[in-house]
Amino acid sequence: MEEKRERAFLVGLNITSTARRIDDIDINDSMEELKELAKAAGAEVVGSIVQNKQTRDAAYYLGKGKIEEIKAYCASLDATMVIFNDELSGAHIRNIEEVVGIKIIDRTTLILDIFAQRALSKEGKLQVELAQLKYRLPRLYGMGGAMSRTGAGIGTRGPGEQKLEVDKRHILNKAADIRQELREVKKNRETQRVQRLKSNIPIVALVGYTNAGKSTLLNELIKTHKDYDIQKEVMAKDMLFATLDVTLRKALLPNKKEFLVVDTVGFVSKLPHDLVEAFKATLEEVQYADLILHVIDATNDSYELQKNTTETVLKELGAHDKNTILVYNKIDRLELDIYPKDQEDKIYISAKKGINMDKLLNMIQDAIMESTYPVSLLLPYDKGYIFSKIKDKYNVENFEYGEIGITVDVNLDEEDYNIYKEYILEK
Repeated sequence: MEEKRERAFLVGLNITSTARRIDDIDINDSMEELKELAKAAGAEVVGSIVQNKQTRDAAYYLGKGKIEEIKAYCASLDATMVIFNDELSGAHIRNIEEVVGIKIIDRTTLILDIFAQRALSKEGKLQVELAQLKYRLPRLYGMGGAMSRTGAGIGTRGPGEQKLEVDKRHILNKAADIRQELREVKKNRETQRVQRLKSNIPIVALVGYTNAGKSTLLNELIKTHKDYDIQKEVMAKDMLFATLDVTLRKALLPNKKEFLVVDTVGFVSKLPHDLVEAFKATLEEVQYADLILHVIDATNDSYELQKNTTETVLKELGAHDKNTILVYNKIDRLELDIYPKDQEDKIYISAKKGINMDKLLNMIQDAIMESTYPVSLLLPYDKGYIFSKIKDKYNVENFEYGEIGITVDVNLDEEDYNIYKEYILEK
């Protein structure tokens, strides 16, 4: 961000015809979310307006008269940019910018800009840059002044300024280079994933709407580990997209068994499709999880819609049928201490205050252990290779060398249970 904060005027369109989908987020909630996104990008919101209209205008998105009205508002409020709540075409941006006379960006550009600011890892930066290039490509010939700006600020970060004279081939070549770099990064991540899977440590993935409290929950879970260090905590702020890059940390179940916690990027309504596509590689970690904790902000009036948004993205990732616990967070902020009782796949907690964290850990343990078989094996010394295979695959802590063989306490998956059941000691 520049030292001088940009002054943003927000614009929304409320479709009043039957074209509006039933599951669309309420326009007031959507505009409030846009306001928080603008703040997250570093802008100062100076005003907003919503037009009720049956359809979008082909030339100006809103009616021409409403655009003139927005111009007057911006002049009186000394606004430096206008942010639209929906994705605009290049022609829309050019036409509106010609009337209003200041920078015009849409919700997609705003989200991409936040991601460009927050991405820390090499892969995250590459993914954001690729999404921005894919977004800008069809708008090269329509964005007019937006494409020839040389200033900095919201909507201009990431792959650098794309001037009007930059042709389609240049962007396509740049995108191809980024894809090649991402393939190299993916190879390294797959090597690391193979090592994790070989260790057979259960993986628990945190997913949910942005600002639902995933990072706070991760920080609470890792406090259970004997090697806990405060420096391993991730940033947890009450803001949209406080963290972006995927984080893995170790935690302990009540039975002292280790598990890995994976914190993923939060979702938001109208999340740009290109961004979902770009981050699918990072979010692949969810596909390999043994359990998903779907974190939901219990204080948000639209939590059901937010829940549906997250489930839609999980479906796109092919992870919607994973074993899942719904974690309703922030119950300490509810005015009344009244909420449904915890169920087998649902729990109400406050990660910040530690409320019901013990119950959640027990639920995680039950969910992880339900598909395993805790057994004691007696392996003859001439079957030492089996002991080596089990040690390589499982987190073996209890074993003893006896007169006739090695006694091992281990939790086997179903496949190995059937392979080694002849060595199981009857209790």
